[in-house]
Amino acid sequence: MSSIERLTKMKIINVVGARPNFMKVGPLMKVMDALIVHTGQHYDENMSGSFFRDLEIPKPDYNLGVGSGSHAVQTAKIMIKFEKVCLKERPDLVLVVGDVNSTIACALVAVKLGIKVAHVEAGLRSFDRTMPEEINRILTDSISDYLFVTEQSGMDNLKNEGIPDDKVFFVGDIMIDSLLSVLDKIKDKETFKKYGLEKENYVVSTLHRPSNVDNKEVLSRILDAFEHVQKKIKIVLALHPRTKKNIEKFGLNEKIKNIVITEPLDYINFMNLVLNCKFLLTDSGSIQSESTYLGKPCITIRENTERPVTITEGTNVLVGTDCKKIIEMSEKILNGQWKKGSIPKFYDGHTAERIVEALK
Repeated sequence: MSSIERLTKMKIINVVGARPNFMKVGPLMKVMDALIVHTGQHYDENMSGSFFRDLEIPKPDYNLGVGSGSHAVQTAKIMIKFEKVCLKERPDLVLVVGDVNSTIACALVAVKLGIKVAHVEAGLRSFDRTMPEEINRILTDSISDYLFVTEQSGMDNLKNEGIPDDKVFFVGDIMIDSLLSVLDKIKDKETFKKYGLEKENYVVSTLHRPSNVDNKEVLSRILDAFEHVQKKIKIVLALHPRTKKNIEKFGLNEKIKNIVITEPLDYINFMNLVLNCKFLLTDSGSIQSESTYLGKPCITIRENTERPVTITEGTNVLVGTDCKKIIEMSEKILNGQWKKGSIPKFYDGHTAERIVEALK
């Protein structure tokens, strides 16, 4: 950490709920004194507990234990339980991250109680309102007092939406802070060997978005593409519970018989796979940023992205769910025909410090 003073004068609650949140709150806890409220939106060990250990995040002061449910049920449960915490603790600020249900639920509770709200990763837009995350982003930004932005597109989006300039701060991508804080540990692992893989000779894949895995036709053609690609290079698929359930439900198990399957992995082991792979096939948001920093080619199986800097400056490309495009882009990488990419502004490991400086 630099010589910046820890933020100690405000009573702050940092909210985490789902796997991507932990990477965003971890660096903040190193530069501020705050309570942690874990909503329990993700509650199994690899989706939750291991991240606290890997990223050295203190044990949550409160665990709301809301579990799974529909968007309405889950959001309502979080609001009811989080309100009790706010009434008891009376914080000066509630800090929320990302775009999950916990983000909008806790921001809404706080603002209704007259508590200031800070949103880390503000301004990101996919412009796809069928994505629940997009609705969460828009609503959270509209009620937040401090908006901390990862890239220039976020600044432009918030300006276009009429958010006053004095609320908005360009601070960079806090996930890169987390990545850099444990990069030595990631390098020391040899997780890829555990799965019989050779360095730079396999593909890492993740699939979890409802638009990709809840529709049999869409999921089937994505897996068709994977089947084709794996004939030329091994694919390791970190299988999300939702995806696993739907592969079985739709009778598509045959399509993944030659793919190396893992359970959802903890952060350090998963990032070791990423660090040593040839390229990535994913529908994740965070992996687009991490692969750009690491210089790994990333094929994103979506029609849009809320992180356009990973395309304009980084190593990412969008292919939608078109089987032929997925295969075509994979073959380009295998033939050495891929953009090198560069590291975007403020992907430097000091985002948390800039956030604290702004709050001070």
